[in-house]
Amino acid sequence: MLRHVPYKWLVATAFVFGLFMEILDMTVLNTALPALGERFDAGTEALQWLVTGYLVSMAVFIPASGWVSDRFGSKRTFVFALAVFTTASAWAGFAGSLGELITARVVQGVGGGLLTPVGTAMLFRAFPPAERAQASAVLSIPTSIAPAFGPVLGGWMVDTLSWRWIFFLKVPIGVLALIFTVAVIREERAAHPGRFDLGGFLTGGSALAFLLVGLDRGARDGWATPGVLAPLGAGLALAAAFVVAELRSAEPMIDLRLLRSRLFRTGNLLMLPTSGALMGALFLVPLLLQQQMGIDATGSGLVTMFQALGMAALMPVAGHLYSRLGPRRMLATGFVITAASLAALLAVNPGTTLWAVRAPLFTLGAGMALTVIPLQTATFAGVSTAATARASSLFSTTRQVAGAAGVAGVVTLLTERTETRLVDIGARAADAASRSEAIFAAYHDVFLFTTALAVLGLLVALRVRDADAAASLRPTPTAATEDARVTTA
Repeated sequence: MLRHVPYKWLVATAFVFGLFMEILDMTVLNTALPALGERFDAGTEALQWLVTGYLVSMAVFIPASGWVSDRFGSKRTFVFALAVFTTASAWAGFAGSLGELITARVVQGVGGGLLTPVGTAMLFRAFPPAERAQASAVLSIPTSIAPAFGPVLGGWMVDTLSWRWIFFLKVPIGVLALIFTVAVIREERAAHPGRFDLGGFLTGGSALAFLLVGLDRGARDGWATPGVLAPLGAGLALAAAFVVAELRSAEPMIDLRLLRSRLFRTGNLLMLPTSGALMGALFLVPLLLQQQMGIDATGSGLVTMFQALGMAALMPVAGHLYSRLGPRRMLATGFVITAASLAALLAVNPGTTLWAVRAPLFTLGAGMALTVIPLQTATFAGVSTAATARASSLFSTTRQVAGAAGVAGVVTLLTERTETRLVDIGARAADAASRSEAIFAAYHDVFLFTTALAVLGLLVALRVRDADAAASLRPTPTAATEDARVTTA
């Protein structure tokens, strides 16, 4: 039956399996942290290593993913990443101590650091430039569905089964993905991957790891502590060293020269407000629902699911709109809808109906569909097939930093604005209703910040030139030439 399915859709299916499993892992874990604390008698600082250990391990391997894929083949690398992630998930489920569980999470991060960039490169190689809007729509499926269902599924499993099932859950998905990938995906590798850039691997991976840890800790502990300033300072210093080394290297780990392309550079820049606004809002809304509106974790997940529904509703249309409207108008429309949706959350107050949250989240998902699909498609429009793996590594790095910075920014701002709002009303003398209004006002301040991020994205999007993305809007005579640069085994 599969022999009648176009090969590009087989690649898309394999990638959706892997990406869904990885994103689901990150969303279900947060729900289970309190239960894990009780099981292992551990405090917040110890439990945080379940997240930090994964982030560090993943960050180390994201910059190297492009070279590994070019050197050993995208299929072998993707299969290796799936096998490591799936095996480590099973190991985490059987863990008998917190230390063993953290170790399993670190190993999981190795697979996670390779899955997304390698899978993205496979996907964009399989789809011709003129059809990459469809490929971007495929990417949006797991990135919209998994965050919506993860918290609900994680809460249900912890309450009715066991915390172990949040890890066992990924095993059958991973096994299916492995079998499918081995059976139907062809091997592809670059003819000349170059030498392994040890300096780039050490400085790039370490820089990303330190930056992610610093952003994560800064959001939780404040920014003026040594435990935050030290990793951030080290991350920035290593990032500077990485940039200098890569620009001087004839065979860099990540080819920063790709940023000379105006469209690729703008696409990476646009990822900052896009991912920052989305991840920041999706972090804020569950907090608002659970801590201020009295909704339990499952109910909160059912409300935030409307963001995924909005994205899913527009994805089939977005792929067709791209070729008609072009990236500039589509991005501008998406950012306008996103900004309006985030601004609408300013109307949420004590006693507000949940539809005042559901409706903006639905339109937020729709706006993001109209933003993410042209962003991913246009960014890779001028990237040759031979450079796709390295470009995907760079794009994935930008996305990770943007998402972490967005969450860190909204958490920090929420803490500061809450304190300020309570001081303004005289928190000790105020009644419960006044305190609640002050806290809601603090949330409004932060939603205003995420709205400003979307407006910033709109201003940058208006600088995109459709002519630069011409290859993704119609077939080009160079497509066959570019495909010939990849050796197919």
